[in-house]
Order: sequence, then C-alpha cells, then structure tokens
Amino acid sequence: MIVLSCLAGLIAAVLLLPTLSDLISVVTVATRRVTPRRGSSEALPRLLFLVPAHDEEALIASCLESLRSMRYPEDRLARWVVADNCSDQTARIARAAGATCLERHVPTLPGKPHAIAWAMERLPLQDFDAVVIVDADIVVDPQFARGLARAHPMRGKVVQPQNNVRNPGDNALTRMAAVLSAANHHLAFGLKNRAELNVPLSAGMTVGTDVLARHKWPAFSIGEDWELYAILTEQGVRTESAPEAHLFAEEARSLEQSATQRHRWAAGKLTVLARYAPKLVASRQIAWRQKLDALAELSSLGPAVHLGLVGVLVTALLLARAPLAVSLVGALGLSLARMALYAAVAVSQERHPWKTALAFSYLPFYTLWRLGVQLTALTMLGDKPWIRTQRNR
Repeated sequence: MIVLSCLAGLIAAVLLLPTLSDLISVVTVATRRVTPRRGSSEALPRLLFLVPAHDEEALIASCLESLRSMRYPEDRLARWVVADNCSDQTARIARAAGATCLERHVPTLPGKPHAIAWAMERLPLQDFDAVVIVDADIVVDPQFARGLARAHPMRGKVVQPQNNVRNPGDNALTRMAAVLSAANHHLAFGLKNRAELNVPLSAGMTVGTDVLARHKWPAFSIGEDWELYAILTEQGVRTESAPEAHLFAEEARSLEQSATQRHRWAAGKLTVLARYAPKLVASRQIAWRQKLDALAELSSLGPAVHLGLVGVLVTALLLARAPLAVSLVGALGLSLARMALYAAVAVSQERHPWKTALAFSYLPFYTLWRLGVQLTALTMLGDKPWIRTQRNR
C-alpha cells in the first residue's frame, strides 16, 4: 500500500506541473510589467509557405486554394509543395494550382520530417524572413499571413498560429477536439505569450530563416513538432503564439481513423520527453520558469488520458485504503481543475455551446479508448517508422 501511495504521489506531482506553471505565469504577469507584443513598423515579412505532402490528391487543392486566397501582397510570399514519395496526382495538382513543386523519391526515408529537411536544402531561404510549414489537410483564413506578420521581425524566432478544427460539426469526436484546440491555442498559449514563455509547436509553425540557418532542420522523430519545440527551447530560441493567424485542420472522424495519429503523437511526445528533459534542465540558455513550463508541456498526457489515469488511481487508492489516500485523491482531483476550467471557457465561446457540451457525454468511452492507445503507444517509443493518417475526402 505504501508503494501505491508513493506512486500516486509521484504521478500527482507530474500531473500538477501545468497548473503550477500557469499559477506562476499569472503571478508573473500580475506583478511585473510585460511589454505587449506589437507588430513591427518594418515592411511586411516575406513568407515562404511549404506544404509537405504524401499522396494528398484529395485535399491539397483546397489547401493551396486557401493559400492563394490570402489577402497579402503576392510579391511578399511564395507557395512551395514537396511531393514526398507520392504515387498519386499530388504533384500535378500542386503545379496546376500555381505552386512550385519539388518531387522527392526516397522510399527508404519516408515521413514529413525527412521531406521538410530535404526541401529546406533546395528552398531560396535567403529571399525570405520565415518558412510557414502547412500540412496538406489544412486551410487558412484569408487574414492568416497578416496575422503572422504581426509577429515581425520574424527571422530570429518561431511563430505558432492558432489551430482550429476544420470539421467541428461532424460528430462528438470533432466537437471535443475543437474545444481542446481552442483551450490550448486561445487560452493556455495566450497566458504563455503574456508571461514570455515558449508555446509548443504544431501545424502551421513558422520558422525564421535565421533560425533555420543556425539550426538547419533538426527534428526527425515521429513527434517532430514536439522535438523542434524542445530543441529550440533548450537553445533559448523564442517560440510565440500568433492568435490573429487562424488555420483549420481536418480532424479524424472515427476512432479507427485517428488511431495511427494518436499512437504517433503519444509515442513521439514520450520519446521527446525522455531525450530532452535532461538537456532542458541543464540548459544555461533559459530561466527556471521556462524549464518548468517545458517539462510540464512535454510530460502532459492530454486531457482524456489525464482524466482516465486520475480515475484509475483514485479508485485504487480508495479501494486499497492506502496511506494518505484522502490527501492524494485531493491532489489528483486538483490536477483536473486547470483542464476543466479551460474546457468550460472554450465551450462557452463555441457557436453552439449546448450542443458542444452534449458531445462530452462521449468522453467516458473516449477516455477508456485513449488509455488503451497510450499503453500500446509504448511499443512505438524511439525512432519508429512514420505512418500516414487516413484523410477525409
């Protein structure tokens, strides 16, 4: 029973890290003057949009159409596609849509990270301020580039746009995903910006060309976005959020469709945590607040897994009448407060809040499924092959 209590205490401490980091950020923002971010008075930044695509003939046309429809000077941007080991019409569709298309045929090194690194060696980076990496299943808001431009000058940092779900009304899964996305990008990342902490990276990450010149493309794991975040944070490179830049990503409509994606995300994040946590702790480039926040982000399990793990531990502690069970149950319950608060605020801001709230009736079943995914993801730790997620047409 003592072992159970010690294990529960350790897990509770890890689960409380994001809450602790947020509380420190709130105090930091409230007690010292943080200079608000302002757009630069310089000319609009020159942006190169790079779309890594593997057999994306179903969706790439809509992606490129949205990039072409942005309200931004044409002489300040370019659209490139890297058709990576494609066996379909991706390259032809990309060229027909007016994009410059590179075709890569290296079947022994599949996957987006290798495609990006290969393309970076062939892009005219010296002519641009930043490279915007956009997945083929994404569409962007017409003001997307203008929103990114508010973070100019951009050459020496990385900017993360606000990710939204492209198909939130499909079913309960996509509605819950939309709430999670809003909670992260609008609420949590907004606090990090004000506290001058790095935000995690994902779809649409915009990498300054000075950063690329110094670090090249360094992330090759199955969790390349988390790996890039960890590498750059450890090196003291700023990654900030651009809340005015909105993009919309296709969310999987079924558990079967999302299984490979969730396995890859879970295994990739755990791999990055194991590899880079010691480097983050030892880094002399960042302050202790940034170290704490980065460790909190990398060790975070995601809301459903977090909820499921708390449920399992609380049940075990109470049934076993373990030492300090009441205190440990309280700590575990407290770890859910931050997540519940962000989710409630995000639901209240939805266009149909009651319908969105009703979608969470599916959460218990989804939580059990996600716990199973998390366990089986342990078999994918390390440098496992990249597996493509099935796309919706």
